[in-house]
Amino acid sequence: MSKERLITSLDIGSSKISTIIASILDDRLSVIGVASVPSKGIRKGVVVDIDSAVGAISKSIEAAERMAGCNVSSVLACVGGSHIESFNSHGVVAVSRNNAEIVADDVVRVTEAAQAISLPSNREIIHVIPRDFIVDSQDGIKDPVGMSGVRLEVETNIISGSGTALHNLAKCVEQVGVGIADFIFVGIASAEATLTDTEKELGTILIDIGGGTTSMVIFSEGAPMFSMVLPIGGQHITNDLAIGLSTSLENAEKVKIKLSSSLREEADINVKELNLESGEILSKKFLTDIIKYRVQEIFSLVALEIKKSGFTSKLPAGAVIVGGGAGTFEIEQSAKFVLKMPIRVARPRGVSGLVDEITGPAYSSGIGALLFGERLDSSRNSFDSGKKFVGGIFGKMVGVARSFLP
Repeated sequence: MSKERLITSLDIGSSKISTIIASILDDRLSVIGVASVPSKGIRKGVVVDIDSAVGAISKSIEAAERMAGCNVSSVLACVGGSHIESFNSHGVVAVSRNNAEIVADDVVRVTEAAQAISLPSNREIIHVIPRDFIVDSQDGIKDPVGMSGVRLEVETNIISGSGTALHNLAKCVEQVGVGIADFIFVGIASAEATLTDTEKELGTILIDIGGGTTSMVIFSEGAPMFSMVLPIGGQHITNDLAIGLSTSLENAEKVKIKLSSSLREEADINVKELNLESGEILSKKFLTDIIKYRVQEIFSLVALEIKKSGFTSKLPAGAVIVGGGAGTFEIEQSAKFVLKMPIRVARPRGVSGLVDEITGPAYSSGIGALLFGERLDSSRNSFDSGKKFVGGIFGKMVGVARSFLP
């Protein structure tokens, strides 16, 4: 009989900190505890106030623990911020055994060879993701295990982050008494919960619009090719509304949420119920113009990065939008206008249990981290082992290499 195992994701964003606890039993992932609290001490994905961040993280984890009825000893931490960078690397090793059959250890060795590169001392590798394997000059191989050959090569996508930012984030989590099993880039996590295999294969861009940042990952031929984080997000829309309405950020956020959710068909907004300082009626066009120009700016910056990456004409599956900003008023129309490609606002999938509170795009990265961790769990014993982050590449080659094989 299978033994139930626990896995926990911690999404530390600029606007919210969410904790999701799930159980793995018979290869089924079931959510048993959820909590989300306003973010403090985090700006644009990085820690700016350790004490405030520790307090918010502690509050989120403790609330999820109470709901789940269990204690968390380690988490999969979603990481973002403009310090995230990606590049592609090549690795090659010889297969020296007599029968020349490639085994999983060869995949690990060649993936490790691909990451034997010169990185600045202040950079840490987050992911080493195999994109394509080559066996004796035969390319296009997704899973070389079991094949015969004497030379194994791999094309990988390496995602790295600032060592300082990662260590500060780890310090905050560990001060709560919880270890970090692994860091997962927000874009990779969100893609795990929202993209289909067809979209990854044809070519698509995942756009995760958070509070302070917008993360993007371009997929092609089933694997990530390019990642980037822009220092702009949903909070900038709120700031624009606050300036345009001459009101507080709290009131501006109320207007944004009201406009984006329940008043899509109304011509104007009665804001008396929102307790704004002055006025009772706001022109819907005035508000949507403020939002539209900022959202179009975000997508214009995304389009610029797509152009720099060289994938402008290689995204037939279009763009998939997730994150808290995905609920912004008429975001699909703005994205289509700027990016000139098919647009889909996605909701996370792949888990059961207490999911009523986490069905929106804002929880894509948290749920995706659970799914990502579940795949790695088959290569490791359990994430609930209290493993501490020490700046190394704990499990990156073995876990990630095996998890991305079909």
